[in-house]
Order: sequence, then structure tokens, then C-alpha cells
Amino acid sequence: MSGVEKSGFISKVIGPKKRWRAYKARVKELPENSRTAVEAIERYLMHFVPTDEDSNAAMFEDLADLFEQAVADGTPIREVVGEDPVEFVDEFARNYSEGGYVPARARKQLTDDIERAAGAETGRDDQTV
Repeated sequence: MSGVEKSGFISKVIGPKKRWRAYKARVKELPENSRTAVEAIERYLMHFVPTDEDSNAAMFEDLADLFEQAVADGTPIREVVGEDPVEFVDEFARNYSEGGYVPARARKQLTDDIERAAGAETGRDDQTV
């Protein structure tokens, strides 16, 4: 894929570059465990890419809002995403898109990543999922 094609694809997937960069800067400021959780959710959400660039950008901005507020309130990751991170993200994505096909591997990766992030919060491996 050429640089121009890749740039067009990324722009379609993530919306305007300026909004994407602002979102990524916000995520970078989160504590490590929250950042890990957001990045795992972000990877999973790429399967639900809305065709409307504004909806897509809003989805990621809302994800950052959610975790920034959780950090500010001292809300643990498990209270944000619940016991089933796949169910949480699927429901979150439905607010922005009809959704897409999500392979089982992506579901397992999301669950594993959230387990690690939630375990880092408590200083132990989280075995609740």
C-alpha cells in the first residue's frame, strides 16, 4: 500500500488527522494501566469503523473521555468495562455504528489485554474474566 493510499485509508478509518492526534495525546497522558485498556479497546474498535468520519472520531474521543473521567474519579477498570470487556465494547460501538465482523482472536486479545490492565491496577494478575 503506497503512502498516499495508506494515508487515505487511515483518514477514513480514524477521521481527520488533527482529531486523531489529539485523541492519541490524551490517551498518552493516562496512567499506564488505563492507557493499556484504552489501546486494547481501540484495537478492538477498529472492527467497528463507522463510515462517517465524524462518528468515528467521536467514538474514540468519547472513549478517551470515559477513561479520563474514570481516572479522575478513581474508578477501577473493571468498574468501567465490567466482567466481560467484549460485551462492553460491543455495546459501546453500537452507539456509533452497525458494527462489523469481529474475529474470535480479536475478542480473546481484548479480554486478555483488559485482564492485564486490571491486574496492574491491583498489583496482581486479575483472574476475574
